[in-house]
Amino acid sequence: MSSQTALSPQEAADQLAIRSLIDAYAHCADRRDAKGQMSLFTEDSRFLVYMDATAARPTQELHGRDALAPVFDNLNTYKATTHFNGQSTVFLDGDRASGETYCLAHHISFGTDAERTVMIASIRYLDQFVKQHGDWFFAERRLLVDWTETRLCAP
Repeated sequence: MSSQTALSPQEAADQLAIRSLIDAYAHCADRRDAKGQMSLFTEDSRFLVYMDATAARPTQELHGRDALAPVFDNLNTYKATTHFNGQSTVFLDGDRASGETYCLAHHISFGTDAERTVMIASIRYLDQFVKQHGDWFFAERRLLVDWTETRLCAP
């Protein structure tokens, strides 16, 4: 890990804008706003899902903003979700950046007889960002699932 260095005002603004982008993704997911989520990506973005973070190949690979709709719409299978973003590390390089964000994603489901379960996924996002027309977007997002746990909840 590198030591802390002073950021220029532009770098600080870019860091804040990227964190806002990351948080907007989670907010849209929890509000079932697939169109809002899609708008956070470049037209030619890539989205890769690794249900096992140690796998060499992704479980799913999508190309282009429009291809993301079914993935984001899949959250509708849950009664509720909460994506809690933890630490983010972002490395700026002009109008491009890369980063890693930790997230605990809680997914509530109801089964037979109103049985409620919560599936918690520990996720890491490895991102490539690009600044276009003054705004930051995801150019590539790799979703890596480190672990999951499913619990039966009291009604």
